[in-house]
Amino acid sequence: MDHGFEVVQAADGESALKALDGFAFDVIVSDLRLPGVDGRQVIDAALTRYPGIVAIVVTGYGTVKDAVDIIKRGAADFISKPFQFDELMHVLTNALEQKRLKSENAYLHQQLDERFGLGSMVGKSAAMRALFQLIETVAPTPATILISGETGTGKEMVARAIHQTSPRHRERFVAINVSAIPETLLDAELFGHARGAFTGAVAMRQGRLEQADKGTLFLDEVGTMPMALQMKMLRVLQEREFERLGDNRTIKVDVRIVAATNADLAKMVKDGTFREDLYYRLNVIAVQLTPLRDRPDDIPPLVQNFLQKFSDRDPGPRIPTVSQEAMRRLMAHAWPGNVRQLENAIERALAMLGGRTQVELTDLPPDLQPVETDAAAPSLDLPEKGLDLPALIAQIEKGLIDRALTRTAQNRGAAARLLGLKRTTLVEKLKRM
Repeated sequence: MDHGFEVVQAADGESALKALDGFAFDVIVSDLRLPGVDGRQVIDAALTRYPGIVAIVVTGYGTVKDAVDIIKRGAADFISKPFQFDELMHVLTNALEQKRLKSENAYLHQQLDERFGLGSMVGKSAAMRALFQLIETVAPTPATILISGETGTGKEMVARAIHQTSPRHRERFVAINVSAIPETLLDAELFGHARGAFTGAVAMRQGRLEQADKGTLFLDEVGTMPMALQMKMLRVLQEREFERLGDNRTIKVDVRIVAATNADLAKMVKDGTFREDLYYRLNVIAVQLTPLRDRPDDIPPLVQNFLQKFSDRDPGPRIPTVSQEAMRRLMAHAWPGNVRQLENAIERALAMLGGRTQVELTDLPPDLQPVETDAAAPSLDLPEKGLDLPALIAQIEKGLIDRALTRTAQNRGAAARLLGLKRTTLVEKLKRM
C-alpha cells in the first residue's frame, strides 16, 4: 500500500488460481516454482483469462530459460532471485508504463482510423458552412458547449469534431448517453464508486468523468438527467471536482464538458424539470443543428458519402449512382429522422439493387414511394353538361397540396419543393384556401 498497490497473497498455485477466478487483477507476480500447481500454469491461466494483465515472473538459477519462454507467451518481464524490493518495484513500474503507452497508442490509432473531426462531416449548405466555422472557432477554447438538435442530426459527430479539433485531441473522448442508463446506476456510471459502496461493488471503479480527465466528456440527452445528479454535475462544472459514490475523498479533474439534447431545455427550466443554474453552465456556447429538411442541398453530397461508405464495406466493380428521379424524391422528403434516416434509406436501396449499378425510385423505402392517385379524386372526363373548370382545378390543387403536406409531415418548405413551387407561393395558396 505504501506504493499505491493493494496486494492479495496466495500461498500456492491452487490458491492463486482461485483468486484469479474471483477478481480481474491488474498485475500478477509469481515464482515459477510453486507447490502443487506450478507458476507456469498460474501465469498461463492469468494471461488466458485476462489478456491485459501485467505478469511478472520470479525465477531462480536454472530457470531463466523457462522465464524467457513464458515471456514469449505474454508475460511482461522477469526478475531473478535473490532480489531487492526496489528492484522488483523498478521492474513492475516499467512494465506498467509500457502497458500504459501501448494502450494509449492503440487508442490514438483507433481515433485516427475512425476519422473523427471536420473531415467526416459532410455538407455544403450555408447552415453547414456556419457550423464548420463555429466548430473551428470554439474548439480551441475550454468553454462548455451545448449542442441542440433533432434526433439523427449528428450531435455526437459534432461533439467528436470539437474534441478532435481541440488541444485535447490526444486525450480521451468519453461519451455517455444519459437516457440509456437507469437512474439507480447513473451516479456510479458518471462518478464511479468505492469498493463496498453497494452490493456487488467488489472493487473501486472509475466513472466516465474520471476516465475523461484531460480530455472531453460528452453527455448525450442531458435533459433526462435526474435532479439529484444535476446538482452534482453543476459542482463539476463550477469546481472541477467530485466524490465517487461511497467515498468522501475529493477528486479533481481537468475535463471539458460537451452536452447534447433534443429537448427544449429552456422550456424545461420554466417547467421546473431542469435546473436553471445548470442550464446556464452548460449553455456557455450554444450549437444549434439544422434539420435535414431545411438544407436539401446537403442531400446529394450526403448520398454520395453513404454510397461510398457502403461500397467500401461491400466492394463491387463500381460505386452505384442514383437516378435523377430518385434524387429528386430524396431531396423533397421531410426526413423526420434526419441524416440517420437518410443513411438507412441508402443502405436499404443498395440492398435492393440486385446487381444493378443505379438506384431507382423503386429501390427507396416505401415511405418515399409515389402515392397512388386518390380514388376519390374528381374525374377529368368532360361531362355532357359541361363543368366548372376553376372549381375543378381548385379542388385538384387542394388535394395535391394536402397530400404533399401529409407526406412531408406538414413541412411547408419540403411540400413546396415536392410541388415545384416557391415556399411563399404555397403559403399564399394555403391562406386563400
